[in-house]
Amino acid sequence: MTQVTESKLYDLIGIGFGPSNLALAIALEEQTYGHKPYNVLFLDKQADYRWHGNTLVSQSELQISFLKDLVSLRNPESRYSFVNYLHKHHRLVDFINLGTLYPCRMEFNDYLRWVAGHFKGLCRYGEEVQVIEPIMRDGIVEALRVVSRDINGIERSKKTRSVVISTGGTPSIPKVFQPFQGDPRIFHHAEYISRMARMGITPSTSIRIAIIGSGQSAAEAFIDLNDCYPSVRTDLILRGSALKPADDTPFVNEIFAPEFTDLIYKQDSAERARIIEEYHNTNYSVVDINLIERIYGIFYRQKVEAKNRHVYRRLTNVEQAIADNDGIVLDLHDRSTGKTSSERYDAVILATGYERKLHRQLLSPLEKYLGEFKVNRDYRIQADNRCKPAIYMQGFCESTHGLSDTLLSVLPYRAEEIATSFRNYLYDSYTVIKEKKASLGTVQV
Repeated sequence: MTQVTESKLYDLIGIGFGPSNLALAIALEEQTYGHKPYNVLFLDKQADYRWHGNTLVSQSELQISFLKDLVSLRNPESRYSFVNYLHKHHRLVDFINLGTLYPCRMEFNDYLRWVAGHFKGLCRYGEEVQVIEPIMRDGIVEALRVVSRDINGIERSKKTRSVVISTGGTPSIPKVFQPFQGDPRIFHHAEYISRMARMGITPSTSIRIAIIGSGQSAAEAFIDLNDCYPSVRTDLILRGSALKPADDTPFVNEIFAPEFTDLIYKQDSAERARIIEEYHNTNYSVVDINLIERIYGIFYRQKVEAKNRHVYRRLTNVEQAIADNDGIVLDLHDRSTGKTSSERYDAVILATGYERKLHRQLLSPLEKYLGEFKVNRDYRIQADNRCKPAIYMQGFCESTHGLSDTLLSVLPYRAEEIATSFRNYLYDSYTVIKEKKASLGTVQV
């Protein structure tokens, strides 16, 4: 394998260039207006900028206000606001006429791409980070080595004083389906659009598909299959008793305010866990009420027309999966009746959520310096005294910072907090270096 080692020392390398690190890039730029910019680089494994690109179906809408964009809550005068994006694209009046706070995700993705276009010089696409290693000196971690692999298979190594990990979640695959991850007919919702195209499914394709899950992704996939693929029959399979609505009422929504992050962080671990569990139904295994009503309407019209195109299977566990040339057989246990049945499908869509563990894998060579991966209020990992670089995380701090950590709600504030912490860290680092050189008589002070 070809290996390339860069001699340049970066101030900061960002892992991933999704909304979190994009908001950080803006905060760093705005922080250094009129001053020397930081030596920053972002790496993203995608070939170009896409936000949930494989899930952007026609019925997919943003679930928070457009005012919770990358900057507006922190700096409403920023040129990177969603309103300015609309203005630049000559759609501001048209959007106002929609009378909504919630743009479709396809438009919000275009907004993010527009912002990312302003930072082309700071991001290298098509580079997937493999690991982050320590650079040692006298038993101390003085810097970090970020090892990535590009789309041509070339391994690249870069040095940096600090990193911020913002890679997002990785698809969660239920145990029963893990043996079939190489089967193109069984796939996570994160791959929905590309896998449907790969299977050659068209509006006239007559097949049977199972959707496993009871959250927003499952509902959006069901609606898309119903509307865009009229020959597809779909079974919606959920362990719970019903599709449940997301609680987005005003008082409950205050948990996504920046002030609530402070409240959560100040609690002990037991109280944090209790509060997060209390508000679990704002984000997990819940569906927008309008989608629930649409899905209910679809099943009601089936009863009126005496048609059985789709099946709604609640209180159902998938006990076993068997794949053969003719499809995938699922052994289903109906907990409401105690009966078990075997159903054959042509494809299975896993709308089963995401895991947040990649940071531990990337940082495994540094594990002995990072303890339990606890973070400070500024999202910096609490490393021991032997590790000098600053290591920040975005999207991996729900247990300490609350439910908003994996969402768009606090991006502007979090970006500013990390940018400020990073600035202070860098100032302290340069001060230490200057003092060391001065003590050696190499700098006049």
